Amino acid sequence: YPWGYDGDNGPDQWHKNYPIAKGRHQSPIEINNKEVHYDPSLLPWFASYDPGAAKTILNNGKTCRVVFDDSFDRSVLRGGPLPEVYRLRQLHFHWGSSDDHGSEHVVNGVRYAGELHLLHWNPKYSNYLDAVRRTDGIAVLAIFLQVGKTPKPEMKRILEEINAIKTKGKAAPFPNFDPSVLFPKSHDYWTYHGSFTTPPCEECITWIVLREPIIVSSDQMAKLRSLSRNAENEPDLPLVDNWRPTQPRYFRMVSASF
Repeated sequence: YPWGYDGDNGPDQWHKNYPIAKGRHQSPIEINNKEVHYDPSLLPWFASYDPGAAKTILNNGKTCRVVFDDSFDRSVLRGGPLPEVYRLRQLHFHWGSSDDHGSEHVVNGVRYAGELHLLHWNPKYSNYLDAVRRTDGIAVLAIFLQVGKTPKPEMKRILEEINAIKTKGKAAPFPNFDPSVLFPKSHDYWTYHGSFTTPPCEECITWIVLREPIIVSSDQMAKLRSLSRNAENEPDLPLVDNWRPTQPRYFRMVSASF
């Protein structure tokens, strides 16, 4: 079923083919200081990423994604709310059609220009597809992109490759990249249990949402928007607004490390 972000196949329609999209542990959510619980027992998190694990960058018509070798524990996330070590599999971005929206999570009513997701899986399960079926199978580190005056130079490496993957289905080699260069200075985070923000929207994710955004330039956001969600031989449709609106929090606790 071809899901997307338009009226006829967008987030409001996903539950018709993926019923879990109406579940009670869906993501993203709005994080509101009034409802957040400071948890002094939350540990700092650590990422140790091997730059040699980076393989390819691609445009799948829904996002720009960088894929990593996850055949063994070479790039891992640990600590924080996580009971085990989780392996990095891919990172991707969500963004809007203009700088005033595009992030999936919302903080105290603020929606950022974009959001970076680093997706990891729990290798105590036999493979990624098995992990996706478990409540503790996946950990996603989410980092907000905020438009400002002094952009993060480290974003350049990813955006330089955009021209090579302009259209849907295009991929390019992307060797020797350590995604931890994208982290903000502060490692403060919120955490809660949620889901994928794209179909099938499985509820298997421990979210670690960083409080401090990274700064990007307006030009850098425009570069993401220059991607096309159609293939080379089809009309050029800009890939924009690939974000899911916030979902009900229901009874879930959102904890803060700070």
